[in-house]
Amino acid sequence: MNRHLECSVAACRSSDLKLKGFKVHEITGPAYASLSYGRRDCYKIVLATGDMNICYGDKTIDINDTFLFFGNPHIPYSTEHRSPEQKGYACLFTEEFIDSRERKESLLNASIFRIDGIPVIPVSSEQATFIEGLYQRMLSVYSGDYERKDEMLRSCIDLIIHEALRIQPQHGLKQRNAAARITCLFTDLLEKQFPIENTADPLRLRTAQDFADGLAVHVNYLNRSVKEITGKPISVHIAERITTEAKALLQHTNWSIADIAYALGFEYPSYFNNYFKRVAGITPNSFRKDKGKV
Repeated sequence: MNRHLECSVAACRSSDLKLKGFKVHEITGPAYASLSYGRRDCYKIVLATGDMNICYGDKTIDINDTFLFFGNPHIPYSTEHRSPEQKGYACLFTEEFIDSRERKESLLNASIFRIDGIPVIPVSSEQATFIEGLYQRMLSVYSGDYERKDEMLRSCIDLIIHEALRIQPQHGLKQRNAAARITCLFTDLLEKQFPIENTADPLRLRTAQDFADGLAVHVNYLNRSVKEITGKPISVHIAERITTEAKALLQHTNWSIADIAYALGFEYPSYFNNYFKRVAGITPNSFRKDKGKV
């Protein structure tokens, strides 16, 4: 079936993907021992069979069978292979490739792509056969000269995502009581602010009160609900997410530390320096140097 998630990353960065916004390929051959933890440049859907661990966001998922993996370019992940080979298929696509705004919102905000979702879904042999057929169709269309191939490829992506949503394990879903619903809405509102794309559009919601106002609820009720469901108060969620984005910007952009500070909603760079050091235990400049981004 597939060549390995490492090959998917190489394909994702290829000029072919950058030009067309889409690539599909079969994965065959040896599996690389590990794949580094970091952000990618495109969305990825992998159907594969293998024995491995996937670290995704703050989750570690153990796999030893056939599975679907959904990679979001804004959520860091890494893989550690225990089997010498991996087989399967992979398709990679940019957000620009997913045509309309409505389509982007319905597909790319699906639970399988969200930071609080489950990106790995086990599939049965029957389900794998159906999804393999979709990949084979994509391979055929991708290499052909059908003039509306982009539209057909998007339809195949739609079918894979909706099949995954249909078969995802139900036991992992929490009962949607009032606290869980408001927590989900808070998480949505928090995540929709990221990633930060440019310094001219800075972070706007940074406090528990900001989020309570945005959700039209009392701040005490919101904080109590979020802590009940997650075990952590809103301030911790906000601090962790801002710090995660700060690390990504320090590591993956050439923005100055002052620009990053303003983009994250800090009035002065010194406030950002103190905030980052308090949460991350290291100054922004030291973190950037450690990551080789001087």
